[in-house]
Amino acid sequence: MSDIEVLVAEVAAATDRESWLVAMDKAGEAAGYFQRAGKNHWACFADAGTTLLVGFETIDSARKRPDQRPLVQTVADRNGWSHLTLIADGQTFWRDEGLWSFMDRLIDDAFFEDFDRVLFYGAGPAGYAAAAYAVAAPGAQVLLLAPRATMTPALAGWDPRDAQIRRRDFTTRFGYAPDMVEGAGQVFLIYDPHEQLDAMHAVLFRGPQITHVGLPRANAGGGIEATLMRLGVLVELIEMAAMGRLTRLAVTRGWRKRRDDASYLKATLIEVAEADNPRRELQFCRAALARVKVSRIARHMAEIQSRRR
Repeated sequence: MSDIEVLVAEVAAATDRESWLVAMDKAGEAAGYFQRAGKNHWACFADAGTTLLVGFETIDSARKRPDQRPLVQTVADRNGWSHLTLIADGQTFWRDEGLWSFMDRLIDDAFFEDFDRVLFYGAGPAGYAAAAYAVAAPGAQVLLLAPRATMTPALAGWDPRDAQIRRRDFTTRFGYAPDMVEGAGQVFLIYDPHEQLDAMHAVLFRGPQITHVGLPRANAGGGIEATLMRLGVLVELIEMAAMGRLTRLAVTRGWRKRRDDASYLKATLIEVAEADNPRRELQFCRAALARVKVSRIARHMAEIQSRRR
């Protein structure tokens, strides 16, 4: 194993938050840098190629991954690309004056101009951050999964989630995410139209550079990012977006794999059952069980058949 591979293995083997930060520090310094970027944030950079992936993760979200690494780092490593990850301690929405100063230094140093291609990626609150900070690299590609547009009460008082975050400033530097992607290249915004709050945020992102793709029930089983990862399509979407090759057709083709996903099928069954149409329920159950054996769906079909006798 190379020295970097040994350090990556140490990250995967970390047993608690503190040991994880130590391992990330060692791995980051070996490949580029790992440094504070505000009160509750760190920046981890690895210089490995002319394509740069910029990602946003919390410590908890990174540690839940099999290798305990931020997703863009894993994707970048497999392609020989560079990566910059802004890591948050808790759900901060990356609203931190220290982080703003860090991004200002990158802009002043023309950091992003050193790369041929740049992709900003994030999901949920991290999608907000990816959109908000994309303004630092005009022309960058942007891939957002169910992003928030803002959490300031004046503009998003209808969203009750993350109420504690409303005390933070969403109106000054890198503030309103839809405005921050006006100078971006291709922006793909993928969301679940059945999730009303996510859909309301999505509609606030407007512009000829933005492609909206609605994936019904994509939140089934842990959120849209988890669903696309479980289907085995998320990494490919990130790679295509980084190369400027992502299309609506590519997203919908990948989404076809949901037909073999138990979590998606169970969520669909709930929706079908709510319509109270036994004939349609039976049709759905037969079609689903022909592809995947899901005990819950099998039991549901048996119950409908017993009632019809």
